[in-house]
Amino acid sequence: MLENPVIRGFNADPSFCRVGEDYYIATSTFEWYPGVQIHHSRDLVNWTLVSRPLRRASQLDMRGNPDSCGIWAPCLSHADGKFWLVYTDVKRLDGAFKDAHNYIVTCDTINGDWSDPTHVTSSGFDPSLFHDTDGRKYFLNMRWNHRGKGTGLNPANDLFDGIELQEWHPERGLLGEVTTIYTGTSLGLTEAPHLFRRGNYYYLTTAEGGTGYDHAVTLARSFAIRGPYQTQPQSHIITARFSPDNPIQRMGHGQYVEGHDGRHWHSYLCGRPQQGPHRLFCATGRETGLAEMVWRDDWLWLKDGGQLPPTTIDLPATRIAATPVEHDFTGPTLPPEFQWLRTPHPERLFQMTGRALRLTGRESLGSWFEQSLVARRQDEPAYEAEADFLCDPPNWQRAAGLITYYNRHKFHAALITREAGARVVTLVSCEGDWPGEALTFHGHFAVADGKVTLGVTVDRASQRFTVNGQGVGPTLDASIVSDEGGRGEHASFTGAFVGVVAHDLTGQGWSADVTRFRYADRI
Repeated sequence: MLENPVIRGFNADPSFCRVGEDYYIATSTFEWYPGVQIHHSRDLVNWTLVSRPLRRASQLDMRGNPDSCGIWAPCLSHADGKFWLVYTDVKRLDGAFKDAHNYIVTCDTINGDWSDPTHVTSSGFDPSLFHDTDGRKYFLNMRWNHRGKGTGLNPANDLFDGIELQEWHPERGLLGEVTTIYTGTSLGLTEAPHLFRRGNYYYLTTAEGGTGYDHAVTLARSFAIRGPYQTQPQSHIITARFSPDNPIQRMGHGQYVEGHDGRHWHSYLCGRPQQGPHRLFCATGRETGLAEMVWRDDWLWLKDGGQLPPTTIDLPATRIAATPVEHDFTGPTLPPEFQWLRTPHPERLFQMTGRALRLTGRESLGSWFEQSLVARRQDEPAYEAEADFLCDPPNWQRAAGLITYYNRHKFHAALITREAGARVVTLVSCEGDWPGEALTFHGHFAVADGKVTLGVTVDRASQRFTVNGQGVGPTLDASIVSDEGGRGEHASFTGAFVGVVAHDLTGQGWSADVTRFRYADRI
């Protein structure tokens, strides 16, 4: 049984690709390093992380990128005997400009050493690469119009100025004219173009409505690659915007694949809202779902009709249940579910000593450059996590501990530090305060010398820390650590993480050892 979301926890903008009986989904990683997550499946039910291709400085350096910038909407394809990955590195979020740079890398195998990038264009974001049957290749992206309201081709889109297409050659680069092939529907915010060919038509899927609760997948077709494109009769083939009680919301931004067995599928991003004290919120961020489709009258439709994909789909496979994961960090490499922020030089942030994960304290929790934070995704609305620390901070400017983190203005942390000469655990939050990122302190709790075990229990909208197995401090608002917290869903594109962190505000590189980390979902 396929159960949506099929890839849980922050895995947005799913680009869907099939090679024989192997299926791959590439998702956005934004400011988290290494860049792009690629999952693999052979049954469409169980998905395994197999690659993060962008893992060296020549491919990606996001130091200084604001929150929710970095890697937006990759496109994964396979042609000419190798994999092609298109991605954007967005350098600016606020204001009129975006500064979005689009690149292509290739690799013979999905988990190999991917090439250095080739820059293609910086005219917009959400790029994709289409391989036509005659061997020609075409590059697509949405074009960003910084001039503002009323200057674009579609009044509903404003800054989103349509989908542009240009031929591209691996050796010769962009060729010929740039054509705006589609400006979208009245829903607006047209982005995320993916092109495919079937029969006599070229088909274009896009995302519309923004990445919140009005999100949708829009389909159009044309006899010629450069258009004109006609929109599908119901405009949006996937959306939850008319079904506010559905447990899965925010459906949009995906890609079509014909299965090896003749069934038809479309990926889509989605969110699982929970009720918080002030709002609905998606702690697990934007996730990946799959919908089964059918062809009728040369148009793609949901198999069961309508625009709302089902939560479950019958498939001859059993979903493998998630089990608690525990690491002692005695191996040579960081366990694969963990990532860090922005920098291609992780050796400055942490080392695997053979006995522990050693965090080297760098800049503050508000930094966009070097932040010693190593974390994993929150996969379900409720979970438990804990970690063992060996550290002796000499003063209040050094600290290490456990953190639930979304970005620099949405986090809760339990930090081992020193106050008035005593070693303590300090509870500190940034409770969605933007701009300003003001801190809220929840008290200090004395701890003896030696190992300290910090834990956290998250149950949807509430969370509480523990120190050496005992609950400390108040129950905190976990809904802050979500897409909808703080600035809200239209400026928050990642998801909740839980992990370990250290800082040294003197710049001297004080270190702390983490000797165990455990994570368990609470279903």
